[in-house]
Amino acid sequence: MKADVLKLDASKGGSVDLSDAIYGLEPRKDILHRCVVYQLAKRQQGTHKAQERNEVSRTGKKFGNQKGSGGARHGNRRAPIFVGGGVAHGPRPRSHAINLPKKVRRLALKHALSAKQAEGAIIIIDEAKLADAKTKSVIDVFAKLDISNALIVDAKVDENFGLAIRNLPGIDMLPVIGANVYDILRADKLVLTKAAVEGLEARLK
Repeated sequence: MKADVLKLDASKGGSVDLSDAIYGLEPRKDILHRCVVYQLAKRQQGTHKAQERNEVSRTGKKFGNQKGSGGARHGNRRAPIFVGGGVAHGPRPRSHAINLPKKVRRLALKHALSAKQAEGAIIIIDEAKLADAKTKSVIDVFAKLDISNALIVDAKVDENFGLAIRNLPGIDMLPVIGANVYDILRADKLVLTKAAVEGLEARLK
């Protein structure tokens, strides 16, 4: 399929061919959901920790008579039943990551791109480069392109452009290698450079 290419001043800069195998699929919510769950589970830290019975610093001396107290026959103060004792079955540091086949992850990225294309939310620009790292310059560019919440993908992030957008809320920029399903779906608009289109097709072919 053909798509128009815009320059940073919103004027037309030609057209580009988009692969139907990447941008023309019928989006499957189940595949997208699996990949989003995979990404969010993988980024979860899992550093929560509670002290268990063998880690609590309390006396292990038997504090009462075996018989005659009318209570339980406790042997030490580390038992979970006591205030200050260890936690029974408490959280331990662990990885929350789950497995998802590489083919499914690649397919999910195709479906995410297809979903954005079906919504008409993909904007293709000639290049994402600025002569100087001024936020005012990039604000003017986004006003002309009607962009307020977007993910920008380029083959390689231009230093000046990256510096100019880093203080803008709702605007993120990633290289082609970092393009992922969660960030694509989260943004209202997906802005691709011509180099990014070529890079994504090479990555997903």
